[in-house]
Amino acid sequence: MGYRNSAGREAARIRRTARRGVWGHVTAWAGLNPQAAAADAVAARWRLGAEAERETARRLRALRLYGWRIRHDLRLTGRRFNLDHVLVSPCGTAIVVGDTKRWPVGRTVTADRGRLWLVGKGVVEDRTKQAEDAARYAALVAVAVGVQVWPLLIVHGSDVRDGHLEVVTGSGRVQVVGVDQAVPVLRRAPAGWSW
Repeated sequence: MGYRNSAGREAARIRRTARRGVWGHVTAWAGLNPQAAAADAVAARWRLGAEAERETARRLRALRLYGWRIRHDLRLTGRRFNLDHVLVSPCGTAIVVGDTKRWPVGRTVTADRGRLWLVGKGVVEDRTKQAEDAARYAALVAVAVGVQVWPLLIVHGSDVRDGHLEVVTGSGRVQVVGVDQAVPVLRRAPAGWSW
């Protein structure tokens, strides 16, 4: 992939900040810089997210053969967040904002009563905030462009139950797909937007 996404840049910034100056580099190299060790752990999570975004971009590229227009890692003016993937349908009447998430392997993503859950290995985590964020990003894009925008959460690592879920949060309706299902779900959508 030719672009360097904002998650990758953030990982590099976190590592650099913890190693300021010669002494910071030397103590990090020697394993005597606890701030660098903590920063490396945080940077590793950002780096995994960046890799997931690149993999999603690679897979979404197949949609171009069907007339989709795709952009990655965009930022709205005056906003601190980025849009991982913005897709315009072949007919030009639908815009999809995709948000890539890298969640732990061996867990399952489920939806129940408007909540998004990550379940497995003795852990149950509420991931509804990520779905609400995706809906909020789509709503902000809709205001900016003046047409309806559909939020899509694309999950790497964890299995999405049945490959495709819909969760209706207080912020709106969000489609949740495993990365393997992103292209098939989007290819079916222009025939009749289900969400």
